[in-house]
Amino acid sequence: MYTGFLKNVWYVGLPSHELAIGKTQARKIMNEPVVFFRDSKGKASAMRDICPHRGIPLSYGRVVNDQLECPYHGWKFNGSGVCTEIPSLCPDQDLNPNKIKVRSYPVHEAQGLIWIFVGDKDYDMTKAPAVPVMKALPQDVKPKLTYVVNFPCHVDHAVIGLMDPAHGPYVHKSWFWRSEKTMLEKKKKFAPVDFGFQMVRHQPSKNSKAYKILGGAPTTEITFTLPCVRVEHIEVGPRNFYSFTALTPVDDMNTRVTQLAYWDIPWLSLLKPALNAFSKNFLGQDMDAVTKQQDGLKYDPSLMLIKDADTQAKWYYSLKTEYHEHLEQKREFQHPVKETELRWRS
Repeated sequence: MYTGFLKNVWYVGLPSHELAIGKTQARKIMNEPVVFFRDSKGKASAMRDICPHRGIPLSYGRVVNDQLECPYHGWKFNGSGVCTEIPSLCPDQDLNPNKIKVRSYPVHEAQGLIWIFVGDKDYDMTKAPAVPVMKALPQDVKPKLTYVVNFPCHVDHAVIGLMDPAHGPYVHKSWFWRSEKTMLEKKKKFAPVDFGFQMVRHQPSKNSKAYKILGGAPTTEITFTLPCVRVEHIEVGPRNFYSFTALTPVDDMNTRVTQLAYWDIPWLSLLKPALNAFSKNFLGQDMDAVTKQQDGLKYDPSLMLIKDADTQAKWYYSLKTEYHEHLEQKREFQHPVKETELRWRS
């Protein structure tokens, strides 16, 4: 079972609205410092957040003529990480700045998120899991709600905690969701998708009260794809609601969770304040659970995954391990998930 960070995959760098034109934003991804900046045309770029000259983070600098300027000596780098200017050089000094480079990362911006591809420079990105998009919504759509929070745990525990179907009545105990007193037996069909799996479309369980605010007869499908993206797509007639969660490993003990919501249901916007409060409360309950979990994990206990409630967690580890091994062994990806039906109580 592979428990390291996956490379050669797309991770969420940051929400689009956090990166203004002419500004920088520093992030840490998989223990590496990364700086994002946006040029005057709105194009986002990302590179290693360390100047190769004296090691100062470039994110402390500024964007000048669409170049990222180091705050220490004014060296400038374009969006590809190439040094374009060294102000201290005299005209007759033989040093070509263009031969100096900072590692740059491919970025892709869509539907309110800036994605970053973290991996080997010579890797064919077309073989990687695609950037997840909401197929029923346009590429330039903006999320109705955005919430980013740090989970103080390894990305594996954050992923498993968020996909776990059995913790709801205890972690999310509330009048607007459910409790152990309303637990029912669930039976859901699952099927493999590219680099992931999906709980196929179904009507929500009777004790899932939150779905009732959408009215009508909603149906939902939940898809998980590598490296760690969960998308719930709810359909109410011709209308759509998406709950989108992406996890980005910061370091060995921190994971950035980006939660977004999209919808094309006009009247639902009237409930935006309530939905925002619900999202923050719901994700906060998950964060509280994994934070308390660390008090036990520090003793390095042996952990269990049971059938069927923890089968999705087993699939996650299987998918992650297979993806890592197919890269290491330079072979085709062999999907470990088969179509099946799972049962649990929640």
